[in-house]
Amino acid sequence: MLTHGAGSSCNSPLLVAVAESFRAAGYLVLRCDLAFRQRRAFGPPSPATSGQDRDSLRAAVAAMRLLAKGAVVLGGHSYGGRQASILASEEPALAEALLLLSYPLHPPKRPAQVRTSHFPALRTPALFVHGTQDGFGTIEEMRAALDLIPARTMLLEAAGAGHDLAKGKFDAVGSLARLIDGKD
Repeated sequence: MLTHGAGSSCNSPLLVAVAESFRAAGYLVLRCDLAFRQRRAFGPPSPATSGQDRDSLRAAVAAMRLLAKGAVVLGGHSYGGRQASILASEEPALAEALLLLSYPLHPPKRPAQVRTSHFPALRTPALFVHGTQDGFGTIEEMRAALDLIPARTMLLEAAGAGHDLAKGKFDAVGSLARLIDGKD
């Protein structure tokens, strides 16, 4: 299950490409819009309604449980991944794993405003895919943040990619399978 960042929708090129790679490997994939995007086609999410965005993720996971057998992976790009990780920290049994694309560790050029307060409560295995040129956090900052998480984590670096991961090459399918199987 994949959702989008603050400035896009479930039809973003990144989500379409990632979903297609998982479908080609035999997975059932649901791309969904968060509640804020369902309310309006443009504009950023509001912190005041982020709980509704997590509610929409919870509903999407429930729908996937009716459609799919086996592990359910909750994931998203940037804001969507952040909301997925917050939800998983609140409800550890909701999904078997997380796929977090370009997790926004902090706003660009404001590294003191970290967005990791929920990481110590995260018990769901998580694969982080992060570009080496991402302005929302360096690879070193990401490695340090992952040390806060008690669950199994993997960091998959997308060389040369920024926050949109457009120039990056990465194998999320194989890495996620290893994470779920406990092989990494």
